[in-house]
Amino acid sequence: MKKIITLLSIAGLFVLQSCTTSASFEIAPIARNEVFEVTTSFNSNNNYGRLVTLNPPIYSSDVVLVYRLAGSNSQGDVWNPLPETFSFNNGALDFGYKFDYTNSDVDIYMIGNDLQSVTAEYRSNQVLRIVIVPASYAKTINKNSYSDVITALNVKDSQIQKIALQ
Repeated sequence: MKKIITLLSIAGLFVLQSCTTSASFEIAPIARNEVFEVTTSFNSNNNYGRLVTLNPPIYSSDVVLVYRLAGSNSQGDVWNPLPETFSFNNGALDFGYKFDYTNSDVDIYMIGNDLQSVTAEYRSNQVLRIVIVPASYAKTINKNSYSDVITALNVKDSQIQKIALQ
């Protein structure tokens, strides 16, 4: 019986012996919630679009959302998510706003057949909010509501970074 216990003890020493490795690893950066505000005009000089550079670049797993200030009501500002389209009475596309992004920039632009004819109300001094959403939140929040997104990310108005475009 003593020999069996001794054998099991020796086998246990080999099995439970710790290993060492020289492999290195990186700690994943902490996700950050960022909201940027830009005011721009869309015209023929900028080809009805604006490129906003993100510095530092965002993670490839992050999601970018863009909202346009459409007005205000008794509850506060009204933010419409992009893409946003406006149609003629017959349902045909008149004009709209779209965006695309990479990990280093966001391209916001107008679409339509005759953008010169769009009134200044929709082309000049447009206030846009760019929201960087960490991947961990991207599937769980209502992205169509600026208020829901900002609340879920716990972003305060004082944390919104204003970017002056050249």
